[in-house]
Amino acid sequence: MRKVYYIYNPKTRTYDRIYPTVRQRALSILRRLFIGMGLGAASFILLLWIFGSPSEKELRIENSRLVAQYNVLSRRLDQALGVMKDIQQRDDNLYRVVLQADPIADAVRKAGYGGTNRYEELMDMANSDLVVNTTQKMDMLDRQLYIQSQSFDEVVALCKEHDDMLKCIPAIQPVSNKELKHTASGYGMRIDPIYKTAKFHEGMDFSANIGTPIYATGNGTVTKAGWQSGYGKVVIINHGYGYETLYAHMNDIDVRVGQKVIRGEVIGKVGNTGKSTGPHLHYEVHVKGKVVNPVNYYFMDLNADDYDRMIQLAANHGKVFD
Repeated sequence: MRKVYYIYNPKTRTYDRIYPTVRQRALSILRRLFIGMGLGAASFILLLWIFGSPSEKELRIENSRLVAQYNVLSRRLDQALGVMKDIQQRDDNLYRVVLQADPIADAVRKAGYGGTNRYEELMDMANSDLVVNTTQKMDMLDRQLYIQSQSFDEVVALCKEHDDMLKCIPAIQPVSNKELKHTASGYGMRIDPIYKTAKFHEGMDFSANIGTPIYATGNGTVTKAGWQSGYGKVVIINHGYGYETLYAHMNDIDVRVGQKVIRGEVIGKVGNTGKSTGPHLHYEVHVKGKVVNPVNYYFMDLNADDYDRMIQLAANHGKVFD
């Protein structure tokens, strides 16, 4: 039913009927339409703000799932890094110790990538701390796996060379000394027999008659065979794998520089040359350029009891001849 409009006339005190123009009617309709649309939009926005849209709800659920997955991944990476640490410790303290190899430095195992910030593009993401932390763990595990793979390749190569290395490592006494009667003095601080002052003795002295055979203690190559100040006639053998032995105060030298020798081969005779106060052999073992205690390199010559006795004899302040 069509609406009828009236207006009050104060002069006649009656209501006069009015007839709106088309324009007035159009404006009225538009005004009501815009008001309705505004109220509808406001209601819709209010509902979205309170309850959210279906797509936003799905995104929030998906985001929660991703965060949960990142947390699970982070925990698994922690476990994997723990297993990797155990493998690294076994590699350094078991495999490499047995094969006489240096452990891999922590600085190499844990080296970073350096340069620009690799994770800068992740900083703007939601839950960026979790994402960056997990990515760093992934990179760390990837780096350590690469280093460990290279280490195992090296260990495998060392195993293949192990038999040859065992033949080269010094492992017997340089003179026949089964009853240990020729052990004169060991490695450590001793009183110099000439200057009467405390001095570090870098090897072991074996007292023996002039002409007593001297044996190479491991396979190797002669790198020196001649006179050396203080040592007299001396032979130095490079055994490879970082090992070197020195035989000093010799009377005769039966090898030449460059000659290959095998363990037990006679390389000369005991003498009294150089700075020496009596016939003896001064014997040194060097490992990677450092002088070490020779008493630890007679394992093929002595049983457990003889080895203990040798350690006691070598540790005393016995007669030093040089």
